[in-house]
Amino acid sequence: MSRLSQVFAHIFQLVLPAIETVLEPLTDRQRKLAAILETIQMNKFFPGPWYLFGRPRKSRVALAHSFVAKMVYNLATTRDLIELLNSTPNLRRLCGWDKVGDIPSESTFSRAFAEFANTELPQKVHAALIEEYEKEKLVGHISRDATDIVSREKAIKKKSKKELAKEKPKKKRGRPKKGEERPGPEPTRIQRQRTMGLEEMVKELSQDCDFGFKSKDGQLYRWKGYKLHFDWADGEIPISMPLTSASVHDSQAAIPLATMSAQRVTSLYDLMDAAYDAKEIREFSLSLGHIPIIDKNQRRGEPVEIEPASKRRYDERSTAERGNTFFKESFGGGHEVRFRGAQKAMAHLMWGVVALTADRLLNLLV
Repeated sequence: MSRLSQVFAHIFQLVLPAIETVLEPLTDRQRKLAAILETIQMNKFFPGPWYLFGRPRKSRVALAHSFVAKMVYNLATTRDLIELLNSTPNLRRLCGWDKVGDIPSESTFSRAFAEFANTELPQKVHAALIEEYEKEKLVGHISRDATDIVSREKAIKKKSKKELAKEKPKKKRGRPKKGEERPGPEPTRIQRQRTMGLEEMVKELSQDCDFGFKSKDGQLYRWKGYKLHFDWADGEIPISMPLTSASVHDSQAAIPLATMSAQRVTSLYDLMDAAYDAKEIREFSLSLGHIPIIDKNQRRGEPVEIEPASKRRYDERSTAERGNTFFKESFGGGHEVRFRGAQKAMAHLMWGVVALTADRLLNLLV
């Protein structure tokens, strides 16, 4: 917190007053963007010159700043961003473009975005923020949840139940002969995850664009796209967030999420809703030294209430609901994704997560 306090004082006592002596008075959103960019320190991720031979490339720092600004302004498309940069001198100069003629074309933005997606730049920026400001803290609660991500991409065609049944090896009928051993039921994905490494777990989760279903306001909600799984720390600070297909159940990402978050921060309680009510998830949380508090899944039986002390602690899980809403309403997560493939979709969403993380870290000191 002392490091964050120093950054906060530096931004609001030195950086913003200095900027306003050069530019026109900043709006509230422009002040927020300037504070976020100063917290991120994007220059650290671009050491050395931008080019070696030929025509100099457009500044990658300014392009990265522009993608952060796109999410802070909650814009749907890069074209909207370019139009706003052209018409707003303060925003243009905050991002790093002195004149209108310096702003790159839409195709240059597209190439830079693909480059950032391939190198996973926004994921690295987010990881660095968590490393610097959350690593040494003791996090009280990790609130786990997933949110739907709508995409314009074409959904993959899935195999029918008949086709899947044909691919499965046929089991012998009848009782086994004396001395004959037959293989037992195959372990579920959650059971297999207990013996897998993080990279292997994440790789096994599907990332194809498909259809997802969930209950929303008492009705069945269907969407095409992806699902972003979040671990939120207190204060709506996102710690880990893998992207999967929309059809992947929340519980399938619980153990990979817990593993990611445990590598990044030290926490005490894991708060999860009834979708995560599985023995393997509970046991894995305990193996990390955490205390899992999971809402009971009714499973056609009588509802089971959480004990009063745990219920008070479980109420802190509203952090996840607030965080998901804040991400969607204020940092670009609610717009339809217009990129093809999980890699680019994740890069687009992660620029919003980066902006949200920096904003929430600064909000701790307001």
